[in-house]
Amino acid sequence: MTNGGDWKRVAARGDITPGEVFATELDGEPIALTELDGQIYAFNDTCTHEFALLSQGFLEGEEIECPLHQARFDVRTGVCLMGPASQDIDTYEVKVEGSDVLVKRK
Repeated sequence: MTNGGDWKRVAARGDITPGEVFATELDGEPIALTELDGQIYAFNDTCTHEFALLSQGFLEGEEIECPLHQARFDVRTGVCLMGPASQDIDTYEVKVEGSDVLVKRK
């Protein structure tokens, strides 16, 4: 496990397309990145209801819908907006340095 203050490179800036989801990993854990209104957001890529990759779901505005049972989460805050999931997803701090996208655990 890494120190919570460690920034890790997870993608190139060019990998992130507005309105789409980019799947990657942080220390072996699946995370996803998306850009909304010029801001990049990072969140855990695994639904908290059952194992499903959110990056394979549907992004509509700031909400990501799980492809398995349609639970919905706010990609900016991680808040669960609709069941069957009841637990929020983790989100991560993001910064861009040059062409690198870096994240760290909150």
